[in-house]
Amino acid sequence: MLKIIDIRKKKNVLFNSAAVRSGNASIEKSVAEILRRVQKDGDKALKFYSKKFDGAVISSIKVQPNEIAAVIKKADPSFISILKESASNIRTFHKAQVRKPFSIKVKENSELRQIYRPIEKVGVYVPGGKAVYPSTVLMNVIPAQVAGVTEIHLVSPPDKNGNIHPDVLLAASLLGIKNIYKVGGAQAVAALAYGTETISAVDKIVGPGNIFVATAKRMVYGTVGIDSFAGPSEVVVLADSSANATFIASDLLAQAEHDERAIPILITPSRSLVTAVQSEINRLLSELPRRSILETSLRGQGRIYLVASLQQGIAIANQLAPEHLEIITTKDEAVLKQVKHAGSIFLGSYSPVAIGDYFAGPNHVLPTEGTSRFSSPLSVDDFIKKSSVIRYSKARMDAVADDIAYFAEREGLTAHALSVRLRKNNK
Repeated sequence: MLKIIDIRKKKNVLFNSAAVRSGNASIEKSVAEILRRVQKDGDKALKFYSKKFDGAVISSIKVQPNEIAAVIKKADPSFISILKESASNIRTFHKAQVRKPFSIKVKENSELRQIYRPIEKVGVYVPGGKAVYPSTVLMNVIPAQVAGVTEIHLVSPPDKNGNIHPDVLLAASLLGIKNIYKVGGAQAVAALAYGTETISAVDKIVGPGNIFVATAKRMVYGTVGIDSFAGPSEVVVLADSSANATFIASDLLAQAEHDERAIPILITPSRSLVTAVQSEINRLLSELPRRSILETSLRGQGRIYLVASLQQGIAIANQLAPEHLEIITTKDEAVLKQVKHAGSIFLGSYSPVAIGDYFAGPNHVLPTEGTSRFSSPLSVDDFIKKSSVIRYSKARMDAVADDIAYFAEREGLTAHALSVRLRKNNK
Protein backbone atom coordinates (compact mmCIF):
# COMPACT_ATOMS: atom_id res chain seq x y z
CA MET A 1 0.00 0.00 0.00
CA LEU A 2 2.77 2.47 0.93
CA LYS A 3 5.44 3.06 -1.67
CA ILE A 4 8.81 1.71 -0.49
CA ILE A 5 11.81 3.88 -1.38
CA ASP A 6 15.22 2.32 -0.81
CA ILE A 7 17.70 5.11 -0.11
CA ARG A 8 20.38 3.05 1.65
CA LYS A 9 23.00 3.96 -0.94
CA LYS A 10 22.02 7.60 -1.34
CA LYS A 11 23.74 10.36 0.61
CA ASN A 12 21.08 12.99 0.11
CA VAL A 13 17.42 13.02 -0.85
CA LEU A 14 15.50 16.09 -1.98
CA PHE A 15 11.87 16.57 -1.00
CA ASN A 16 9.30 19.00 -2.38
CA SER A 17 6.53 19.88 0.08
CA ALA A 18 5.36 23.37 -0.77
CA ALA A 19 2.13 22.69 -2.66
CA VAL A 20 -0.12 24.86 -0.52
CA ARG A 21 2.36 27.69 -0.01
CA SER A 22 2.92 28.01 -3.75
CA GLY A 23 -0.77 28.82 -4.18
CA ASN A 24 -3.32 27.93 -6.83
CA ALA A 25 -4.47 30.61 -9.26
CA SER A 26 -8.01 29.25 -9.63
CA ILE A 27 -8.52 28.93 -5.88
CA GLU A 28 -7.01 32.36 -5.25
CA LYS A 29 -9.39 33.91 -7.75
CA SER A 30 -12.41 32.28 -6.10
CA VAL A 31 -11.26 33.25 -2.62
CA ALA A 32 -10.56 36.85 -3.69
CA GLU A 33 -14.16 37.14 -4.92
CA ILE A 34 -15.49 35.74 -1.63
CA LEU A 35 -13.37 38.18 0.37
CA ARG A 36 -14.53 41.09 -1.75
CA ARG A 37 -18.19 40.15 -1.50
CA VAL A 38 -18.15 39.64 2.26
CA GLN A 39 -16.35 42.94 2.72
CA LYS A 40 -19.04 44.64 0.62
CA ASP A 41 -22.24 42.82 1.62
CA GLY A 42 -21.50 41.54 5.15
CA ASP A 43 -24.06 39.15 6.64
CA LYS A 44 -25.95 38.90 3.35
CA ALA A 45 -22.85 37.42 1.69
CA LEU A 46 -22.28 35.01 4.59
CA LYS A 47 -25.82 33.63 4.24
CA PHE A 48 -25.42 33.39 0.45
CA TYR A 49 -22.21 31.36 0.73
CA SER A 50 -23.59 29.15 3.53
CA LYS A 51 -26.41 28.14 1.19
CA LYS A 52 -24.07 27.75 -1.80
CA PHE A 53 -21.30 25.76 -0.13
CA ASP A 54 -22.93 24.12 2.91
CA GLY A 55 -26.50 23.76 1.64
CA ALA A 56 -27.66 25.53 4.79
CA VAL A 57 -30.24 28.28 5.15
CA ILE A 58 -29.10 30.42 8.08
CA SER A 59 -31.56 32.66 9.90
CA SER A 60 -29.32 33.63 12.82
CA ILE A 61 -25.58 33.65 12.11
CA LYS A 62 -24.71 33.85 15.80
CA VAL A 63 -25.40 30.80 17.95
CA GLN A 64 -28.05 31.70 20.51
CA PRO A 65 -27.86 30.87 24.27
CA ASN A 66 -30.84 28.50 24.03
CA GLU A 67 -28.99 26.46 21.37
CA ILE A 68 -26.00 26.04 23.67
CA ALA A 69 -28.27 25.20 26.62
CA ALA A 70 -29.93 22.45 24.56
CA VAL A 71 -26.54 20.96 23.66
CA ILE A 72 -25.41 20.95 27.30
CA LYS A 73 -28.66 19.33 28.39
CA LYS A 74 -28.21 16.43 25.95
CA ALA A 75 -24.45 16.04 26.42
CA ASP A 76 -22.88 12.76 27.49
CA PRO A 77 -21.52 13.31 31.04
CA SER A 78 -18.55 11.03 30.34
CA PHE A 79 -17.56 13.14 27.32
CA ILE A 80 -17.90 16.33 29.38
CA SER A 81 -15.54 14.80 31.94
CA ILE A 82 -12.99 13.92 29.23
CA LEU A 83 -13.20 17.41 27.73
CA LYS A 84 -12.63 18.97 31.14
CA GLU A 85 -9.60 16.78 31.87
CA SER A 86 -8.12 17.45 28.44
CA ALA A 87 -8.71 21.18 28.90
CA SER A 88 -7.01 21.06 32.29
CA ASN A 89 -3.94 19.35 30.79
CA ILE A 90 -3.76 21.87 27.96
CA ARG A 91 -4.15 24.81 30.33
CA THR A 92 -1.43 23.51 32.68
CA PHE A 93 1.05 23.10 29.83
CA HIS A 94 0.34 26.53 28.37
CA LYS A 95 0.49 28.30 31.72
CA ALA A 96 4.13 27.18 31.88
CA GLN A 97 4.75 29.17 28.67
CA VAL A 98 3.72 32.53 30.12
CA ARG A 99 6.54 35.03 29.82
CA LYS A 100 7.58 37.41 32.56
CA PRO A 101 8.46 41.04 31.86
CA PHE A 102 12.07 42.01 32.54
CA SER A 103 13.92 45.17 33.42
CA ILE A 104 17.58 46.10 32.95
CA LYS A 105 19.13 48.92 34.94
CA VAL A 106 21.66 50.98 32.99
CA LYS A 107 23.97 53.82 33.93
CA GLU A 108 22.89 57.18 35.37
CA ASN A 109 19.61 55.89 36.83
CA SER A 110 18.19 54.77 33.47
CA GLU A 111 16.19 51.67 32.63
CA LEU A 112 15.27 49.33 29.74
CA ARG A 113 12.20 47.10 29.97
CA GLN A 114 10.22 44.58 27.97
CA ILE A 115 6.51 44.26 28.67
CA TYR A 116 3.80 41.98 27.31
CA ARG A 117 0.23 42.72 26.33
CA PRO A 118 -2.37 40.25 25.05
CA ILE A 119 -3.94 40.65 21.63
CA GLU A 120 -7.36 42.21 22.17
CA LYS A 121 -9.56 40.28 19.70
CA VAL A 122 -8.91 36.78 18.33
CA GLY A 123 -10.89 34.74 15.81
CA VAL A 124 -10.78 30.93 16.03
CA TYR A 125 -11.63 28.81 13.00
CA VAL A 126 -12.89 25.29 13.77
CA PRO A 127 -13.24 23.04 10.70
CA GLY A 128 -16.26 20.86 9.91
CA GLY A 129 -17.07 18.60 7.01
CA LYS A 130 -15.26 15.27 6.99
CA ALA A 131 -14.73 15.15 10.77
CA VAL A 132 -15.66 16.97 13.98
CA TYR A 133 -13.04 18.90 15.92
CA PRO A 134 -13.87 19.86 19.52
CA SER A 135 -10.15 19.28 20.16
CA THR A 136 -9.42 22.24 17.86
CA VAL A 137 -11.61 24.42 20.09
CA LEU A 138 -9.54 23.49 23.15
CA MET A 139 -6.16 23.84 21.45
CA ASN A 140 -6.84 27.27 19.97
CA VAL A 141 -8.94 28.90 22.67
CA ILE A 142 -7.05 27.86 25.81
CA PRO A 143 -3.64 29.41 24.97
CA ALA A 144 -5.45 32.61 23.99
CA GLN A 145 -7.23 32.65 27.35
CA VAL A 146 -3.99 31.91 29.21
CA ALA A 147 -2.37 34.83 27.37
CA GLY A 148 -5.15 37.11 28.59
CA VAL A 149 -7.18 37.58 25.39
CA THR A 150 -10.56 38.87 26.55
CA GLU A 151 -12.56 38.75 23.29
CA ILE A 152 -12.64 35.48 21.36
CA HIS A 153 -14.88 34.89 18.34
CA LEU A 154 -15.33 31.31 17.10
CA VAL A 155 -16.54 30.31 13.64
CA SER A 156 -17.39 26.85 12.33
CA PRO A 157 -19.25 25.60 9.23
CA PRO A 158 -22.93 24.68 9.68
CA ASP A 159 -24.43 21.38 8.58
CA LYS A 160 -27.30 21.21 6.09
CA ASN A 161 -29.72 22.01 8.92
CA GLY A 162 -27.83 25.18 9.72
CA ASN A 163 -26.30 23.92 12.97
CA ILE A 164 -22.75 23.65 14.27
CA HIS A 165 -21.90 20.18 15.53
CA PRO A 166 -22.95 19.83 19.20
CA ASP A 167 -19.50 18.61 20.31
CA VAL A 168 -17.94 21.83 19.01
CA LEU A 169 -20.56 23.90 20.81
CA LEU A 170 -20.07 21.87 23.97
CA ALA A 171 -16.30 22.40 23.99
CA ALA A 172 -16.74 26.14 23.35
CA SER A 173 -19.35 26.48 26.08
CA LEU A 174 -17.15 24.69 28.63
CA LEU A 175 -14.49 27.33 27.93
CA GLY A 176 -16.98 30.16 28.33
CA ILE A 177 -17.00 31.26 24.66
CA LYS A 178 -20.16 33.21 23.90
CA ASN A 179 -19.38 34.63 20.44
CA ILE A 180 -19.95 31.57 18.23
CA TYR A 181 -21.00 31.84 14.59
CA LYS A 182 -22.45 29.40 12.04
CA VAL A 183 -20.16 30.18 9.17
CA GLY A 184 -17.18 28.42 7.60
CA GLY A 185 -14.87 28.50 4.62
CA ALA A 186 -13.16 31.53 3.14
CA GLN A 187 -16.26 33.60 3.96
CA ALA A 188 -15.70 33.02 7.69
CA VAL A 189 -12.11 34.20 7.38
CA ALA A 190 -13.33 37.29 5.53
CA ALA A 191 -15.90 38.03 8.25
CA LEU A 192 -13.26 37.80 10.98
CA ALA A 193 -10.83 39.96 9.02
CA TYR A 194 -13.21 42.71 7.92
CA GLY A 195 -16.20 42.38 10.22
CA THR A 196 -19.90 42.22 9.32
CA GLU A 197 -23.10 43.41 10.97
CA THR A 198 -22.98 40.35 13.26
CA ILE A 199 -19.33 39.31 13.45
CA SER A 200 -16.74 41.63 14.93
CA ALA A 201 -13.45 42.18 13.09
CA VAL A 202 -10.57 40.66 15.03
CA ASP A 203 -6.84 41.31 15.29
CA LYS A 204 -5.66 37.74 14.62
CA ILE A 205 -7.14 34.55 13.13
CA VAL A 206 -6.01 31.08 14.22
CA GLY A 207 -7.14 27.55 13.48
CA PRO A 208 -6.81 24.99 10.67
CA GLY A 209 -8.97 24.58 7.59
CA ASN A 210 -9.07 23.32 4.02
CA ILE A 211 -7.14 24.88 1.14
CA PHE A 212 -9.79 27.61 0.71
CA VAL A 213 -9.48 28.59 4.36
CA ALA A 214 -5.68 28.47 4.19
CA THR A 215 -5.69 30.61 1.04
CA ALA A 216 -8.10 33.11 2.59
CA LYS A 217 -5.91 33.42 5.69
CA ARG A 218 -2.88 34.05 3.52
CA MET A 219 -4.76 36.72 1.53
CA VAL A 220 -6.04 38.65 4.58
CA TYR A 221 -2.66 38.55 6.32
CA GLY A 222 -1.63 42.13 6.95
CA THR A 223 -5.18 43.25 7.60
CA VAL A 224 -5.06 40.77 10.49
CA GLY A 225 -2.43 38.48 11.91
CA ILE A 226 -2.64 34.71 11.37
CA ASP A 227 -1.09 31.71 13.07
CA SER A 228 0.43 29.96 10.05
CA PHE A 229 0.00 28.85 6.44
CA ALA A 230 -1.13 25.33 7.20
CA GLY A 231 -0.79 22.52 4.68
CA PRO A 232 -1.78 18.84 4.75
CA SER A 233 -1.21 17.06 8.07
CA GLU A 234 1.83 14.77 8.22
CA VAL A 235 3.61 12.24 10.42
CA VAL A 236 7.08 10.75 10.19
CA VAL A 237 7.72 7.61 12.23
CA LEU A 238 11.42 6.95 12.77
CA ALA A 239 11.77 3.37 14.00
CA ASP A 240 14.29 0.56 14.35
CA SER A 241 13.79 -3.21 14.46
CA SER A 242 12.66 -3.08 18.10
CA ALA A 243 9.45 -1.23 17.20
CA ASN A 244 6.00 -2.80 17.28
CA ALA A 245 4.74 -3.06 13.68
CA THR A 246 1.08 -3.00 14.70
CA PHE A 247 1.55 0.24 16.64
CA ILE A 248 3.33 1.88 13.72
CA ALA A 249 0.71 0.73 11.21
CA SER A 250 -2.06 2.14 13.40
CA ASP A 251 -0.26 5.49 13.71
CA LEU A 252 0.25 5.76 9.95
CA LEU A 253 -3.43 4.98 9.41
CA ALA A 254 -4.42 7.53 12.06
CA GLN A 255 -2.57 10.18 10.11
CA ALA A 256 -3.97 9.06 6.76
CA GLU A 257 -7.58 9.36 7.93
CA HIS A 258 -7.34 13.16 8.33
CA ASP A 259 -8.04 13.61 4.63
CA GLU A 260 -6.92 12.44 1.20
CA ARG A 261 -3.93 14.82 1.24
CA ALA A 262 -2.51 13.63 4.58
CA ILE A 263 1.10 12.42 4.55
CA PRO A 264 2.06 9.22 6.46
CA ILE A 265 5.77 8.28 6.34
CA LEU A 266 7.87 5.56 7.96
CA ILE A 267 11.67 5.75 8.06
CA THR A 268 13.52 2.61 9.17
CA PRO A 269 16.72 0.64 8.60
CA SER A 270 14.82 -2.63 9.22
CA ARG A 271 13.63 -4.54 6.15
CA SER A 272 11.66 -6.94 8.39
CA LEU A 273 9.81 -4.00 9.99
CA VAL A 274 8.89 -2.70 6.53
CA THR A 275 7.29 -6.02 5.64
CA ALA A 276 5.50 -6.32 8.97
CA VAL A 277 4.13 -2.76 8.85
CA GLN A 278 2.79 -3.22 5.30
CA SER A 279 1.07 -6.41 6.39
CA GLU A 280 -0.47 -4.77 9.44
CA ILE A 281 -1.71 -1.79 7.45
CA ASN A 282 -3.56 -4.13 5.10
CA ARG A 283 -5.05 -6.05 8.03
CA LEU A 284 -6.16 -2.99 10.02
CA LEU A 285 -7.40 -1.09 6.98
CA SER A 286 -10.29 -3.50 6.42
CA GLU A 287 -11.65 -2.71 9.89
CA LEU A 288 -11.81 1.09 9.49
CA PRO A 289 -14.86 3.00 8.20
CA ARG A 290 -12.95 5.84 6.48
CA ARG A 291 -11.29 3.36 4.14
CA SER A 292 -11.67 5.43 0.98
CA ILE A 293 -9.89 8.43 2.54
CA LEU A 294 -7.24 6.16 4.04
CA GLU A 295 -6.44 4.43 0.78
CA THR A 296 -6.22 7.70 -1.15
CA SER A 297 -3.78 9.16 1.38
CA LEU A 298 -1.67 6.00 1.62
CA ARG A 299 -1.38 5.55 -2.13
CA GLY A 300 -0.91 9.22 -2.89
CA GLN A 301 1.50 10.44 -0.23
CA GLY A 302 2.35 7.37 1.88
CA ARG A 303 6.03 6.43 1.90
CA ILE A 304 8.39 4.01 3.59
CA TYR A 305 12.03 5.09 3.38
CA LEU A 306 14.39 2.16 3.87
CA VAL A 307 17.66 3.63 5.15
CA ALA A 308 21.13 2.20 5.71
CA SER A 309 21.25 3.19 9.38
CA LEU A 310 19.39 5.03 12.10
CA GLN A 311 21.82 7.89 11.56
CA GLN A 312 20.75 8.21 7.93
CA GLY A 313 17.15 8.05 9.10
CA ILE A 314 17.71 10.98 11.46
CA ALA A 315 19.21 12.99 8.59
CA ILE A 316 16.17 12.26 6.38
CA ALA A 317 13.77 13.18 9.20
CA ASN A 318 15.59 16.50 9.61
CA GLN A 319 15.27 17.13 5.88
CA LEU A 320 11.53 16.49 6.04
CA ALA A 321 11.12 18.73 9.14
CA PRO A 322 7.75 17.07 9.85
CA GLU A 323 4.69 18.31 11.68
CA HIS A 324 4.65 15.18 13.87
CA LEU A 325 7.72 13.02 14.53
CA GLU A 326 7.46 9.69 16.35
CA ILE A 327 10.73 8.19 17.56
CA ILE A 328 10.38 4.49 18.38
CA THR A 329 13.86 3.05 18.89
CA THR A 330 16.07 1.63 21.61
CA LYS A 331 17.88 4.98 21.73
CA ASP A 332 15.01 7.49 21.86
CA GLU A 333 16.74 10.14 23.97
CA ALA A 334 19.97 9.93 21.97
CA VAL A 335 18.00 10.30 18.74
CA LEU A 336 16.05 13.24 20.19
CA LYS A 337 19.28 15.15 20.78
CA GLN A 338 19.98 14.99 17.04
CA VAL A 339 16.53 16.14 15.90
CA LYS A 340 16.78 19.67 14.51
CA HIS A 341 13.35 20.22 13.02
CA ALA A 342 9.92 18.92 14.09
CA GLY A 343 6.67 20.45 15.24
CA SER A 344 5.85 17.95 17.97
CA ILE A 345 7.94 14.93 18.96
CA PHE A 346 6.57 11.70 20.44
CA LEU A 347 8.99 9.35 22.22
CA GLY A 348 8.51 5.62 22.64
CA SER A 349 5.90 3.03 21.77
CA TYR A 350 3.25 4.44 24.09
CA SER A 351 3.28 8.08 22.92
CA PRO A 352 1.26 8.08 19.68
CA VAL A 353 0.30 11.30 17.91
CA ALA A 354 -3.30 10.76 19.04
CA ILE A 355 -2.38 11.45 22.66
CA GLY A 356 -0.99 14.82 21.59
CA ASP A 357 -4.00 15.52 19.37
CA TYR A 358 -6.45 15.22 22.23
CA PHE A 359 -5.15 14.99 25.73
CA ALA A 360 -1.53 15.36 26.81
CA GLY A 361 -1.38 19.17 26.89
CA PRO A 362 1.09 20.42 24.24
CA ASN A 363 -0.64 22.12 21.32
CA HIS A 364 -1.68 20.16 18.26
CA VAL A 365 -1.64 23.19 15.94
CA LEU A 366 1.76 22.62 14.38
CA PRO A 367 3.95 23.80 11.48
CA THR A 368 3.51 21.71 8.33
CA GLU A 369 5.29 21.21 4.99
CA GLY A 370 8.80 21.60 6.38
CA THR A 371 8.07 24.92 8.09
CA SER A 372 9.19 23.53 11.45
CA ARG A 373 12.63 24.62 10.19
CA PHE A 374 11.61 28.13 11.27
CA SER A 375 8.20 27.83 12.98
CA SER A 376 6.85 26.49 16.28
CA PRO A 377 3.61 25.00 17.61
CA LEU A 378 0.79 27.36 18.51
CA SER A 379 1.47 28.74 21.98
CA VAL A 380 0.75 31.55 24.40
CA ASP A 381 3.33 33.58 22.47
CA ASP A 382 0.96 33.66 19.48
CA PHE A 383 -1.51 35.69 21.51
CA ILE A 384 0.78 38.27 23.08
CA LYS A 385 2.66 41.31 21.81
CA LYS A 386 5.98 42.52 23.15
CA SER A 387 6.73 46.20 23.72
CA SER A 388 10.07 47.65 24.69
CA VAL A 389 10.23 50.51 27.18
CA ILE A 390 13.10 52.99 27.43
CA ARG A 391 13.57 55.55 30.20
CA TYR A 392 16.77 57.64 30.02
CA SER A 393 17.69 60.19 32.60
CA LYS A 394 19.16 63.56 31.58
CA ALA A 395 22.51 62.48 32.95
CA ARG A 396 22.52 59.40 30.74
CA MET A 397 21.40 61.39 27.68
CA ASP A 398 24.15 63.95 28.27
CA ALA A 399 26.72 61.14 28.47
CA VAL A 400 25.81 59.52 25.14
CA ALA A 401 24.25 62.34 23.07
CA ASP A 402 27.37 63.08 21.02
CA ASP A 403 27.87 59.41 20.17
CA ILE A 404 24.24 58.98 19.10
CA ALA A 405 24.34 62.20 17.06
CA TYR A 406 27.52 61.08 15.30
CA PHE A 407 25.93 57.69 14.51
CA ALA A 408 22.84 59.43 13.07
CA GLU A 409 24.95 61.79 10.96
CA ARG A 410 26.85 58.82 9.51
CA GLU A 411 23.47 57.67 8.16
CA GLY A 412 22.66 61.14 6.85
CA LEU A 413 19.84 61.69 9.34
CA THR A 414 20.69 65.11 10.73
CA ALA A 415 17.28 65.66 12.36
CA HIS A 416 17.90 62.55 14.46
CA ALA A 417 21.21 64.04 15.54
CA LEU A 418 19.53 67.34 16.34
CA SER A 419 16.89 65.66 18.55
CA VAL A 420 19.55 64.34 20.94
CA ARG A 421 21.90 67.36 20.83
CA LEU A 422 19.02 69.67 21.80
CA ARG A 423 18.46 67.58 24.90
CA LYS A 424 22.13 67.65 25.89
CA ASN A 425 22.19 71.41 25.57
CA ASN A 426 18.95 71.87 27.49
CA LYS A 427 19.61 73.39 30.90
